[in-house]
Amino acid sequence: MSNVSYDDFAKLDIRVAKIIATEPIEGKTRIIKGQIDLGNDDQRDVIIGGAQYFQPDDIIGKTVIVLANLEPKKMAGVESNAMLLAADVDDRPFWLTVEEDVPLGSPIK
Repeated sequence: MSNVSYDDFAKLDIRVAKIIATEPIEGKTRIIKGQIDLGNDDQRDVIIGGAQYFQPDDIIGKTVIVLANLEPKKMAGVESNAMLLAADVDDRPFWLTVEEDVPLGSPIK
């Protein structure tokens, strides 16, 4: 894997968010539609992968780390406006999070 310059890394807007709503996507078993809260009245729709490993309601309220300035992408009729970051172990996501109570929208540096 190639190195990334600090200037390129600094372009990434990585922040703390909370999953506030989820719903299945008709005909899809591996992804669901979610809504995240980034604080300051910034709520966004996202596509959440790995749905074969959990029920949509199981992750509501989970604090996660997201890439907030990823270019929007439409999948299965849903426009995703951020990306949840996760460790990928055999195609199963393990969501990155914080241990303590951190304000939503806090930047990750």
